[in-house]
Amino acid sequence: MHNVWLIAKREYLERIRTKAFLVMTVLIPLLMIGGIVGTAIAGRSQQSNSHIAVVSPDLDLATDLQKELEHGRNSKMLVDVISPAAADTRTVLDSELSNRQLDGYLWITAQKTTGARPTFTYTPRSRADIVTRGTIVEALSTVLTREGLAHKGMGSADVDALMAPVRLDSSQAGKNDSSEGAFYSAYVLFFLMYFVIMLYGMNVARSIIEEKTSRIFEVLLATIRPEEMMAGKVIGVGSVGLTQVGIWLLTAVILTATPLVSRLTGADVHVALSATQIVFFLIYFLLGYLLYSSIAAALGAMTNSEQELQQLNMFLVLPLALCMFGLGFVIPNSDGLVARVMSMTPFFAPLIMYMRISIKMPPVWEIGVSITLTVATIWAILWVASRIYRVGILMYGKKPNVSEVLRWLKYS
Repeated sequence: MHNVWLIAKREYLERIRTKAFLVMTVLIPLLMIGGIVGTAIAGRSQQSNSHIAVVSPDLDLATDLQKELEHGRNSKMLVDVISPAAADTRTVLDSELSNRQLDGYLWITAQKTTGARPTFTYTPRSRADIVTRGTIVEALSTVLTREGLAHKGMGSADVDALMAPVRLDSSQAGKNDSSEGAFYSAYVLFFLMYFVIMLYGMNVARSIIEEKTSRIFEVLLATIRPEEMMAGKVIGVGSVGLTQVGIWLLTAVILTATPLVSRLTGADVHVALSATQIVFFLIYFLLGYLLYSSIAAALGAMTNSEQELQQLNMFLVLPLALCMFGLGFVIPNSDGLVARVMSMTPFFAPLIMYMRISIKMPPVWEIGVSITLTVATIWAILWVASRIYRVGILMYGKKPNVSEVLRWLKYS
Protein backbone atom coordinates (compact mmCIF):
# COMPACT_ATOMS: atom_id res chain seq x y z
CA MET A 1 0.00 0.00 0.00
CA HIS A 2 2.95 2.28 0.65
CA ASN A 3 4.00 2.02 -2.99
CA VAL A 4 0.46 2.87 -4.13
CA TRP A 5 0.47 6.10 -2.12
CA LEU A 6 3.94 7.00 -3.40
CA ILE A 7 2.79 6.64 -7.01
CA ALA A 8 -0.43 8.53 -6.24
CA LYS A 9 1.51 11.35 -4.57
CA ARG A 10 3.87 11.60 -7.53
CA GLU A 11 1.01 11.73 -10.04
CA TYR A 12 -0.88 14.29 -7.95
CA LEU A 13 2.03 16.68 -7.35
CA GLU A 14 3.26 16.38 -10.93
CA ARG A 15 -0.12 17.34 -12.39
CA ILE A 16 -1.18 20.15 -10.07
CA ARG A 17 2.12 21.92 -10.76
CA THR A 18 1.55 22.01 -14.51
CA LYS A 19 0.52 25.20 -16.28
CA ALA A 20 -2.48 23.43 -17.81
CA PHE A 21 -3.90 22.67 -14.35
CA LEU A 22 -3.38 26.23 -13.15
CA VAL A 23 -4.87 27.71 -16.31
CA MET A 24 -7.98 25.50 -16.23
CA THR A 25 -8.45 26.01 -12.48
CA VAL A 26 -8.44 29.78 -12.94
CA LEU A 27 -10.17 29.86 -16.33
CA ILE A 28 -13.33 27.98 -15.34
CA PRO A 29 -14.20 30.36 -12.42
CA LEU A 30 -13.56 33.30 -14.74
CA LEU A 31 -15.95 31.74 -17.25
CA MET A 32 -18.47 31.30 -14.41
CA ILE A 33 -18.28 35.00 -13.59
CA GLY A 34 -18.41 35.95 -17.24
CA GLY A 35 -21.40 33.69 -17.84
CA ILE A 36 -23.36 35.06 -14.87
CA VAL A 37 -22.58 38.70 -15.66
CA GLY A 38 -23.10 38.19 -19.38
CA THR A 39 -26.48 36.58 -18.82
CA ALA A 40 -27.52 39.45 -16.58
CA ILE A 41 -26.33 42.05 -19.08
CA ALA A 42 -28.16 40.23 -21.88
CA GLY A 43 -31.28 40.19 -19.73
CA ARG A 44 -30.96 43.91 -19.13
CA SER A 45 -30.49 44.54 -22.83
CA GLN A 46 -33.94 43.05 -23.38
CA GLN A 47 -35.40 45.91 -21.34
CA SER A 48 -36.06 49.00 -23.41
CA ASN A 49 -34.89 52.36 -22.04
CA SER A 50 -35.97 54.37 -25.05
CA HIS A 51 -37.54 57.82 -25.01
CA ILE A 52 -40.72 57.85 -27.08
CA ALA A 53 -43.87 59.92 -27.52
CA VAL A 54 -47.44 58.61 -27.58
CA VAL A 55 -49.93 60.61 -29.61
CA SER A 56 -53.57 59.66 -29.00
CA PRO A 57 -57.02 61.22 -29.07
CA ASP A 58 -57.87 59.07 -26.03
CA LEU A 59 -56.04 60.56 -23.05
CA ASP A 60 -56.94 57.66 -20.73
CA LEU A 61 -55.52 55.10 -23.16
CA ALA A 62 -52.32 57.13 -23.63
CA THR A 63 -51.91 57.60 -19.86
CA ASP A 64 -52.39 53.89 -19.15
CA LEU A 65 -49.88 53.02 -21.84
CA GLN A 66 -47.43 55.54 -20.39
CA LYS A 67 -47.66 53.91 -16.95
CA GLU A 68 -47.20 50.43 -18.42
CA LEU A 69 -44.15 51.45 -20.45
CA GLU A 70 -42.50 53.42 -17.65
CA HIS A 71 -43.19 51.01 -14.80
CA GLY A 72 -43.72 47.63 -16.49
CA ARG A 73 -41.77 44.47 -15.70
CA ASN A 74 -39.69 44.57 -18.90
CA SER A 75 -39.67 48.28 -19.61
CA LYS A 76 -38.14 51.41 -18.09
CA MET A 77 -38.95 53.79 -20.92
CA LEU A 78 -39.48 57.53 -20.84
CA VAL A 79 -42.84 58.35 -22.44
CA ASP A 80 -44.27 61.75 -23.42
CA VAL A 81 -48.04 61.91 -23.91
CA ILE A 82 -49.59 64.19 -26.52
CA SER A 83 -53.39 64.29 -26.52
CA PRO A 84 -54.92 65.45 -28.73
CA ALA A 85 -52.55 65.96 -31.67
CA ALA A 86 -52.08 69.41 -33.16
CA ALA A 87 -51.75 70.17 -36.85
CA ASP A 88 -47.94 70.34 -36.68
CA THR A 89 -47.43 67.49 -34.16
CA ARG A 90 -46.12 64.98 -36.69
CA THR A 91 -43.69 67.54 -38.16
CA VAL A 92 -42.36 68.39 -34.70
CA LEU A 93 -41.91 64.72 -33.80
CA ASP A 94 -40.10 63.98 -37.06
CA SER A 95 -37.79 66.86 -36.31
CA GLU A 96 -37.08 65.51 -32.82
CA LEU A 97 -36.30 62.10 -34.32
CA SER A 98 -33.80 63.69 -36.70
CA ASN A 99 -32.19 65.59 -33.82
CA ARG A 100 -32.03 62.40 -31.71
CA GLN A 101 -34.28 63.91 -29.04
CA LEU A 102 -36.67 60.97 -29.44
CA ASP A 103 -36.16 57.30 -30.22
CA GLY A 104 -39.60 56.98 -31.79
CA TYR A 105 -43.25 57.91 -31.52
CA LEU A 106 -46.49 55.94 -31.47
CA TRP A 107 -49.43 57.43 -33.32
CA ILE A 108 -52.84 56.14 -32.23
CA THR A 109 -55.79 56.81 -34.52
CA ALA A 110 -59.35 56.31 -33.32
CA GLN A 111 -61.71 54.40 -35.60
CA LYS A 112 -65.00 55.96 -36.64
CA THR A 113 -66.86 52.71 -35.92
CA THR A 114 -68.07 52.66 -32.32
CA GLY A 115 -66.30 50.01 -30.26
CA ALA A 116 -63.66 49.29 -32.92
CA ARG A 117 -60.06 48.98 -31.83
CA PRO A 118 -57.89 52.01 -32.79
CA THR A 119 -54.98 51.66 -35.20
CA PHE A 120 -51.38 52.00 -34.04
CA THR A 121 -48.47 53.30 -36.12
CA TYR A 122 -44.96 53.31 -34.66
CA THR A 123 -42.23 55.41 -36.27
CA PRO A 124 -38.75 54.56 -34.91
CA ARG A 125 -35.53 56.50 -35.28
CA SER A 126 -33.75 53.23 -36.00
CA ARG A 127 -35.48 50.33 -37.71
CA ALA A 128 -33.11 47.95 -35.91
CA ASP A 129 -34.63 48.79 -32.51
CA ILE A 130 -36.80 45.68 -32.36
CA VAL A 131 -36.63 45.55 -28.54
CA THR A 132 -38.57 48.81 -28.18
CA ARG A 133 -41.08 47.74 -30.81
CA GLY A 134 -41.68 44.43 -29.02
CA THR A 135 -42.03 46.19 -25.67
CA ILE A 136 -44.66 48.57 -27.07
CA VAL A 137 -46.63 45.68 -28.58
CA GLU A 138 -46.60 43.81 -25.27
CA ALA A 139 -47.60 46.93 -23.30
CA LEU A 140 -50.44 47.71 -25.75
CA SER A 141 -51.76 44.18 -25.42
CA THR A 142 -51.78 44.49 -21.62
CA VAL A 143 -53.44 47.92 -21.60
CA LEU A 144 -56.13 46.97 -24.11
CA THR A 145 -56.90 43.77 -22.22
CA ARG A 146 -57.19 45.72 -18.98
CA GLU A 147 -59.51 48.29 -20.61
CA GLY A 148 -61.61 45.56 -22.18
CA LEU A 149 -62.14 43.94 -18.79
CA ALA A 150 -62.99 47.30 -17.25
CA HIS A 151 -65.59 47.97 -19.96
CA LYS A 152 -67.27 44.67 -19.07
CA GLY A 153 -67.93 45.94 -15.57
CA MET A 154 -64.92 44.66 -13.60
CA GLY A 155 -63.51 46.97 -10.95
CA SER A 156 -59.93 48.21 -11.13
CA ALA A 157 -58.87 46.06 -8.16
CA ASP A 158 -60.32 42.95 -9.78
CA VAL A 159 -58.65 43.79 -13.10
CA ASP A 160 -55.27 44.29 -11.41
CA ALA A 161 -55.65 41.00 -9.55
CA LEU A 162 -56.56 39.18 -12.76
CA MET A 163 -53.67 40.72 -14.71
CA ALA A 164 -51.08 40.08 -11.97
CA PRO A 165 -48.23 37.70 -12.90
CA VAL A 166 -48.84 34.08 -11.94
CA ARG A 167 -46.33 32.47 -9.58
CA LEU A 168 -46.07 28.72 -9.18
CA ASP A 169 -45.34 27.52 -5.66
CA SER A 170 -44.15 24.00 -5.02
CA SER A 171 -46.51 21.70 -3.19
CA GLN A 172 -43.55 19.96 -1.55
CA ALA A 173 -41.49 22.85 -0.25
CA GLY A 174 -38.19 21.94 1.29
CA LYS A 175 -37.65 18.78 -0.72
CA ASN A 176 -35.02 18.21 -3.39
CA ASP A 177 -37.46 18.50 -6.26
CA SER A 178 -39.08 21.68 -4.94
CA SER A 179 -36.41 24.09 -6.05
CA GLU A 180 -35.94 25.23 -9.61
CA GLY A 181 -32.55 26.65 -8.65
CA ALA A 182 -31.53 23.25 -7.27
CA PHE A 183 -32.43 21.59 -10.56
CA TYR A 184 -30.35 23.98 -12.64
CA SER A 185 -27.45 23.69 -10.21
CA ALA A 186 -27.69 19.89 -10.51
CA TYR A 187 -27.81 20.22 -14.29
CA VAL A 188 -24.52 22.15 -14.21
CA LEU A 189 -22.97 19.54 -11.91
CA PHE A 190 -24.11 16.79 -14.30
CA PHE A 191 -22.11 18.30 -17.15
CA LEU A 192 -19.23 19.06 -14.81
CA MET A 193 -19.13 15.39 -13.77
CA TYR A 194 -19.38 14.32 -17.42
CA PHE A 195 -16.42 16.39 -18.61
CA VAL A 196 -14.21 15.73 -15.59
CA ILE A 197 -14.74 11.96 -15.75
CA MET A 198 -13.98 11.94 -19.48
CA LEU A 199 -11.00 14.31 -19.17
CA TYR A 200 -9.25 12.65 -16.22
CA GLY A 201 -10.12 9.15 -17.32
CA MET A 202 -8.26 9.82 -20.56
CA ASN A 203 -5.41 11.39 -18.59
CA VAL A 204 -4.80 8.02 -16.92
CA ALA A 205 -4.39 6.37 -20.32
CA ARG A 206 -2.15 9.18 -21.59
CA SER A 207 0.05 8.94 -18.49
CA ILE A 208 0.59 5.22 -19.10
CA ILE A 209 1.44 5.79 -22.76
CA GLU A 210 3.95 8.51 -21.85
CA GLU A 211 5.77 6.27 -19.41
CA LYS A 212 5.71 3.33 -21.85
CA THR A 213 7.28 5.54 -24.49
CA SER A 214 10.03 6.74 -22.12
CA ARG A 215 10.60 3.18 -20.78
CA ILE A 216 10.27 4.38 -17.18
CA PHE A 217 8.20 1.29 -16.46
CA GLU A 218 11.15 -1.02 -16.84
CA VAL A 219 12.89 0.69 -13.91
CA LEU A 220 9.80 1.05 -11.73
CA LEU A 221 8.71 -2.56 -12.15
CA ALA A 222 11.91 -3.69 -10.43
CA THR A 223 10.43 -2.53 -7.10
CA ILE A 224 6.70 -2.00 -7.71
CA ARG A 225 4.06 -4.46 -8.87
CA PRO A 226 1.98 -3.45 -11.92
CA GLU A 227 -1.26 -3.52 -9.89
CA GLU A 228 0.20 -1.06 -7.39
CA MET A 229 1.33 1.23 -10.19
CA MET A 230 -2.10 1.22 -11.82
CA ALA A 231 -3.86 1.85 -8.51
CA GLY A 232 -1.49 4.73 -7.72
CA LYS A 233 -2.13 6.35 -11.09
CA VAL A 234 -5.91 6.03 -10.76
CA ILE A 235 -5.89 7.49 -7.23
CA GLY A 236 -3.41 10.27 -8.04
CA VAL A 237 -5.11 11.49 -11.21
CA GLY A 238 -8.54 11.19 -9.56
CA SER A 239 -7.37 13.32 -6.66
CA VAL A 240 -6.34 16.01 -9.13
CA GLY A 241 -9.85 15.95 -10.59
CA LEU A 242 -11.45 16.17 -7.15
CA THR A 243 -9.19 19.07 -6.23
CA GLN A 244 -10.13 20.98 -9.35
CA VAL A 245 -13.86 20.28 -8.97
CA GLY A 246 -13.70 21.29 -5.31
CA ILE A 247 -12.07 24.62 -6.20
CA TRP A 248 -14.70 25.28 -8.88
CA LEU A 249 -17.60 24.47 -6.57
CA LEU A 250 -16.15 26.54 -3.73
CA THR A 251 -15.66 29.46 -6.12
CA ALA A 252 -19.26 29.19 -7.34
CA VAL A 253 -20.61 29.15 -3.78
CA ILE A 254 -18.45 32.10 -2.70
CA LEU A 255 -19.38 34.14 -5.77
CA THR A 256 -23.10 33.63 -5.30
CA ALA A 257 -23.02 33.93 -1.50
CA THR A 258 -21.39 37.37 -1.60
CA PRO A 259 -23.14 40.54 -2.81
CA LEU A 260 -20.57 41.02 -5.60
CA VAL A 261 -22.46 39.09 -8.29
CA SER A 262 -25.79 40.51 -7.17
CA ARG A 263 -24.42 44.04 -7.55
CA LEU A 264 -22.99 43.28 -10.98
CA THR A 265 -26.13 41.57 -12.24
CA GLY A 266 -28.79 43.39 -10.27
CA ALA A 267 -30.39 40.06 -9.44
CA ASP A 268 -30.45 37.59 -6.57
CA VAL A 269 -28.16 34.84 -7.84
CA HIS A 270 -27.38 31.87 -5.65
CA VAL A 271 -26.43 28.21 -5.85
CA ALA A 272 -29.35 26.11 -4.65
CA LEU A 273 -27.74 22.81 -3.68
CA SER A 274 -28.80 20.64 -0.78
CA ALA A 275 -26.44 18.55 1.33
CA THR A 276 -27.99 15.43 -0.21
CA GLN A 277 -27.08 16.56 -3.71
CA ILE A 278 -23.51 17.36 -2.72
CA VAL A 279 -23.02 14.00 -0.96
CA PHE A 280 -24.41 12.00 -3.87
CA PHE A 281 -22.42 14.08 -6.33
CA LEU A 282 -19.20 13.08 -4.58
CA ILE A 283 -20.27 9.43 -4.33
CA TYR A 284 -21.22 9.09 -7.97
CA PHE A 285 -18.29 11.18 -9.15
CA LEU A 286 -15.90 8.74 -7.44
CA LEU A 287 -17.78 5.73 -8.80
CA GLY A 288 -17.84 7.15 -12.31
CA TYR A 289 -14.21 8.13 -12.23
CA LEU A 290 -13.07 4.72 -10.92
CA LEU A 291 -15.16 2.94 -13.52
CA TYR A 292 -13.94 4.88 -16.54
CA SER A 293 -10.36 5.39 -15.38
CA SER A 294 -10.00 1.61 -14.98
CA ILE A 295 -11.12 1.18 -18.58
CA ALA A 296 -8.73 3.95 -19.61
CA ALA A 297 -5.83 2.25 -17.80
CA ALA A 298 -6.48 -0.97 -19.73
CA LEU A 299 -6.69 0.95 -23.01
CA GLY A 300 -3.44 2.74 -22.23
CA ALA A 301 -1.70 -0.55 -21.52
CA MET A 302 -2.89 -1.99 -24.85
CA THR A 303 -1.76 0.97 -26.98
CA ASN A 304 1.60 2.51 -27.79
CA SER A 305 0.69 6.01 -28.97
CA GLU A 306 -1.92 8.77 -28.75
CA GLN A 307 -3.12 7.88 -32.25
CA GLU A 308 -3.89 4.28 -31.25
CA LEU A 309 -5.61 5.50 -28.10
CA GLN A 310 -7.87 7.80 -30.14
CA GLN A 311 -9.09 4.80 -32.09
CA LEU A 312 -10.18 3.05 -28.89
CA ASN A 313 -11.55 5.99 -26.90
CA MET A 314 -15.06 5.16 -28.11
CA PHE A 315 -15.18 2.69 -25.22
CA LEU A 316 -15.04 5.71 -22.92
CA VAL A 317 -16.98 8.26 -24.94
CA LEU A 318 -19.90 6.11 -26.12
CA PRO A 319 -21.42 5.29 -22.68
CA LEU A 320 -21.03 8.92 -21.60
CA ALA A 321 -22.64 10.12 -24.84
CA LEU A 322 -25.57 7.75 -24.24
CA CYS A 323 -26.01 9.39 -20.83
CA MET A 324 -26.39 12.73 -22.59
CA PHE A 325 -29.08 11.32 -24.87
CA GLY A 326 -30.71 9.66 -21.86
CA LEU A 327 -31.37 13.07 -20.30
CA GLY A 328 -34.20 13.49 -22.81
CA PHE A 329 -36.00 10.60 -21.09
CA VAL A 330 -34.90 11.27 -17.51
CA ILE A 331 -35.76 14.96 -17.11
CA PRO A 332 -39.43 14.79 -18.20
CA ASN A 333 -40.08 11.47 -16.43
CA SER A 334 -37.47 10.59 -13.83
CA ASP A 335 -39.55 7.61 -12.62
CA GLY A 336 -40.08 6.17 -16.10
CA LEU A 337 -38.87 2.75 -17.19
CA VAL A 338 -35.99 4.10 -19.32
CA ALA A 339 -34.75 6.35 -16.52
CA ARG A 340 -34.90 3.54 -13.95
CA VAL A 341 -33.12 1.00 -16.15
CA MET A 342 -30.36 3.45 -17.14
CA SER A 343 -29.86 4.64 -13.57
CA MET A 344 -29.21 1.05 -12.41
CA THR A 345 -26.96 0.14 -15.35
CA PRO A 346 -23.38 0.55 -14.05
CA PHE A 347 -22.00 2.44 -17.08
CA PHE A 348 -24.82 5.00 -16.91
CA ALA A 349 -25.54 5.01 -13.18
CA PRO A 350 -23.02 7.69 -12.03
CA LEU A 351 -24.61 10.35 -14.22
CA ILE A 352 -28.22 9.23 -14.65
CA MET A 353 -28.90 8.23 -11.04
CA TYR A 354 -27.40 11.48 -9.81
CA MET A 355 -29.71 13.45 -12.08
CA ARG A 356 -32.70 11.40 -10.88
CA ILE A 357 -31.78 12.16 -7.27
CA SER A 358 -31.54 15.87 -8.09
CA ILE A 359 -34.95 15.92 -9.82
CA LYS A 360 -36.87 13.66 -7.45
CA MET A 361 -35.50 11.30 -4.84
CA PRO A 362 -35.95 7.72 -6.14
CA PRO A 363 -36.64 4.75 -3.82
CA VAL A 364 -33.73 3.93 -1.53
CA TRP A 365 -33.50 0.37 -2.85
CA GLU A 366 -32.90 1.65 -6.38
CA ILE A 367 -30.02 3.82 -5.15
CA GLY A 368 -28.64 0.82 -3.27
CA VAL A 369 -28.88 -1.44 -6.33
CA SER A 370 -27.26 1.26 -8.45
CA ILE A 371 -24.28 1.67 -6.12
CA THR A 372 -23.89 -2.09 -5.55
CA LEU A 373 -23.91 -2.97 -9.26
CA THR A 374 -21.52 -0.12 -10.06
CA VAL A 375 -19.07 -1.18 -7.33
CA ALA A 376 -19.23 -4.80 -8.55
CA THR A 377 -18.58 -3.65 -12.12
CA ILE A 378 -15.66 -1.51 -11.00
CA TRP A 379 -14.15 -4.51 -9.19
CA ALA A 380 -14.58 -6.70 -12.28
CA ILE A 381 -13.06 -4.09 -14.60
CA LEU A 382 -10.17 -3.50 -12.21
CA TRP A 383 -9.55 -7.26 -12.11
CA VAL A 384 -9.45 -7.46 -15.90
CA ALA A 385 -7.60 -4.16 -16.33
CA SER A 386 -4.88 -5.11 -13.83
CA ARG A 387 -4.14 -8.30 -15.79
CA ILE A 388 -4.10 -6.50 -19.11
CA TYR A 389 -1.96 -3.82 -17.51
CA ARG A 390 0.51 -6.34 -16.10
CA VAL A 391 1.36 -7.71 -19.54
CA GLY A 392 0.49 -4.76 -21.77
CA ILE A 393 2.85 -2.24 -20.19
CA LEU A 394 5.83 -4.26 -21.40
CA MET A 395 4.48 -4.81 -24.92
CA TYR A 396 5.83 -2.44 -27.57
CA GLY A 397 5.42 -1.92 -31.28
CA LYS A 398 2.37 -4.05 -32.08
CA LYS A 399 -1.22 -3.21 -31.28
CA PRO A 400 -2.82 -6.36 -29.79
CA ASN A 401 -6.01 -7.88 -31.13
CA VAL A 402 -8.80 -9.46 -29.10
CA SER A 403 -7.27 -12.94 -29.08
CA GLU A 404 -3.96 -11.60 -27.79
CA VAL A 405 -5.70 -9.67 -25.01
CA LEU A 406 -7.47 -12.88 -23.98
CA ARG A 407 -4.10 -14.65 -23.88
CA TRP A 408 -2.78 -11.87 -21.63
CA LEU A 409 -5.56 -12.66 -19.15
CA LYS A 410 -4.47 -16.31 -19.12
CA TYR A 411 -0.81 -15.40 -18.68
CA SER A 412 -1.70 -13.32 -15.63
